[in-house]
Amino acid sequence: MKKVILLTPLFFFLFHISVFAETTGTIVPGVEINFGDTETDTGAATSIKLLLLLTVLSVAPSILLLMTSFTRIAIVLAFVRNALGTQQMPPNQVIMGLSLLLTFFIMGPTFQDVNKQALQPFLEGEISQSEAFDKASSPMKEFMAKQTRESDLKLFLDYSNATNIQSIDDIPLTALVPAFAISELKTAFQMGFLIFIPFVVIDMIVSSILMAMGMMMLPPSLISLPFKILLFILVDGWHLVVQSLFVSFN
Repeated sequence: MKKVILLTPLFFFLFHISVFAETTGTIVPGVEINFGDTETDTGAATSIKLLLLLTVLSVAPSILLLMTSFTRIAIVLAFVRNALGTQQMPPNQVIMGLSLLLTFFIMGPTFQDVNKQALQPFLEGEISQSEAFDKASSPMKEFMAKQTRESDLKLFLDYSNATNIQSIDDIPLTALVPAFAISELKTAFQMGFLIFIPFVVIDMIVSSILMAMGMMMLPPSLISLPFKILLFILVDGWHLVVQSLFVSFN
């Protein structure tokens, strides 16, 4: 399982390299860099291809994050921190690290399918780069399509004039990935709204009590913060939040 988790994100980089290779006609494992030969047409073309390849690799992590459960988890955990009003506690590094680990946990079955169907056959030389990309995209499409709203997907399919969509495999990634991303944003904001409600009630109660006592100069957030933290601890808030995230992906 650990090897799958470590190799699968690396394999997604191979996807982008594969797409780049198909577009430019370059065989990626055979790329040669010759310094001092940039004056010729071949040297200039190689330099441009290398520049494009580095550009694709620089944006690949962001694209990969949008294709997994990371977006929803990170936003919900950020909502929890804002609802508590604890400023930078927990810090951003902790939230991002926890989001990444939970993403690997939730995406584990999908990554295993990618490893079994595409990664291992590709490493053993049984299939080509393009075949590996097609086989690996199928489990990812199934995961994203399950979490994507039909209205969001229809928006991108209609705008791209996509036709002959008979199954999930026929949906292009250029339409499925952004549709999945905005669906994840909506779901995360819905969960964040529900998280905010009890803490807003506490703030309103504390504000009303302070106004009734004539303490208008005392910040209500300063008084309500310990009560919100106490409530979060008593209900085992982190356990409930993570459990809700797991259930939302079922």
